[in-house]
Amino acid sequence: MAHYKHVSRKLRLLKFMKQNRRPPVWVILKTNRKVTLSPAMRHWRRSKLKNKR
Repeated sequence: MAHYKHVSRKLRLLKFMKQNRRPPVWVILKTNRKVTLSPAMRHWRRSKLKNKR
């Protein structure tokens, strides 16, 4: 991917970067560890993002 990206693409990548985090600790504790992973989590090598423009 190019070093210089459009702002819209950067914002989109930033959104996916924020989604790729685990849930907060208080959620894990409140659900008694039933929820430990976010459904939006992905591995950078296994599953790629859709290539929309």
